[in-house]
Amino acid sequence: MSKIINIEPYKRELPSDFADRLGIYYTQQVTTKHKKVNGQFFTPTPIAKLLASFCDLSKTRIKILDPGCGTTILTCALVEHLIELQNVFEIINLVAYENDLELIPYSEKALEYLKKWLLNKGIQFNFTLHSNDFVLENAIVLKENRLPSLFEETKRVDKNFDIIISNPPYFKLSKDDKRVTVSQELVSGQPNIYSIFMGIAAKLLSENGELIFITPRSFASGNYFKTFREFFFNTVQIEKIHLFNSRKDTFNRDSVLQETVVIKAIREEIDSKKKVLVSSSAGIKDIFQPSIKYFNSSEIIDLNSKEKILHLPTSDKEESILSLVSTWENVLTDFNIKISTGPVVSFRALDYIQNNYENGTVFLAPLFWLHNVNKMILEWPKQLKEKGQFIRIESGSKSLLIPNKNYILLRRFSTKDDKSRLIAAPYFCNYAKSDYIGVENKVNYIYRKDGHLNRDEVVGLCALLNSELFDTYFQIFNGNVNVSATELREMRFPPLNIIKEIGNKIILSNDYSMNNVNRIVNGIIVLEYTLN
Repeated sequence: MSKIINIEPYKRELPSDFADRLGIYYTQQVTTKHKKVNGQFFTPTPIAKLLASFCDLSKTRIKILDPGCGTTILTCALVEHLIELQNVFEIINLVAYENDLELIPYSEKALEYLKKWLLNKGIQFNFTLHSNDFVLENAIVLKENRLPSLFEETKRVDKNFDIIISNPPYFKLSKDDKRVTVSQELVSGQPNIYSIFMGIAAKLLSENGELIFITPRSFASGNYFKTFREFFFNTVQIEKIHLFNSRKDTFNRDSVLQETVVIKAIREEIDSKKKVLVSSSAGIKDIFQPSIKYFNSSEIIDLNSKEKILHLPTSDKEESILSLVSTWENVLTDFNIKISTGPVVSFRALDYIQNNYENGTVFLAPLFWLHNVNKMILEWPKQLKEKGQFIRIESGSKSLLIPNKNYILLRRFSTKDDKSRLIAAPYFCNYAKSDYIGVENKVNYIYRKDGHLNRDEVVGLCALLNSELFDTYFQIFNGNVNVSATELREMRFPPLNIIKEIGNKIILSNDYSMNNVNRIVNGIIVLEYTLN
């Protein structure tokens, strides 16, 4: 505690700058492991000021919630911004949560200075700092639209906040975690705690209250966040979104390689025609000179769709591609084409996987891994340590194998060094003399369930997925390295005759290079778009 007492504000120092200094000092006192366990990524001052600038509230008395407050830099920046907007304030009430007991003295120090700073301006500031878990204390609001069972505790929760501002913790939760158990209304698959913070916060807002969060972008798509998106986008109206084009710059002090997004939403009636501001910057240096686009709410999220994927175009190119794609009416299932994830989970199938071919002694099928799949080409065999190139065909492995027919193999993950998220290779049944093939779990495969994909369909679809056009389209809604089957099922495609035309042109040219693929895709798609 003595160390904290020795850190005092400078003369006329802004509360946000003092909170930032406290945060820097604190991070020097604890281990990286401690910060990781607690999901702590402290907000740099420019980003705190950006979040604060999203607030447009105009009231003389305001009630603020800062869940997971850290050293309260977001609250401090928000209050400073509100005072710039409006000089007449009577009372500011704050409720804050911080369950890291080592950090709470720092939080208190920052809030006491903020209180003194506001008192000098004639403004009353009251704060309550909770050391309880925010999720466990407030998750009951998720159930407010249903009657409690006889065995449930009824609990009063502090609600009706005018502003909720947060940089929540980021980490995955196990399915048996108490916070997951009490937040089932937000959970599908393995949840990340930040989305639970967002969902609960949305329910704690007053009517016309403002929610301002900085989080990973991963909630925008994917099956793990499907239930959350259904809940969140039907509870609040998106008003502003800011994206950072650099993964490294946002939380550079903590070496975070995460695509982040600032989102502002309002608790009001959902309006599909409401304008949403989408801005972007490369990182922190150009944070207040962003590129800005406006879209109708329905253009970036279709609330009538199953997945409710959030599309976030940030450039003229991305906007024009999203506009083009919106004219397409088909998804893969309309062509009787499906996508599945490779069934071979390597560590569970070790008894069947081997690296050497045995002629006549055992029956073997080729096994395709992520490293075998490259743009427009399948590299197999390709020796890699502990990645056997064959899988045995026997009674115990039959459930892991798929029939040998034409497929498109697509990587489920891209690396941070990959220039593209979508990396696909064609596979033709004459590639191997086997009734079956094996596809490892980090690879998706696209196929026609009842029948065969024709050669022109395989090449055409593969070309589209590998093209610059589709990679840009995919990155408009995908903010991580995962390429899930769920997202691909929702993606729109041009008519099947266009896909076949692309495939035939590439086959006839006998040039599978990406330069030729992009030239043919762009030529046919742009011509089709122009004619229509």
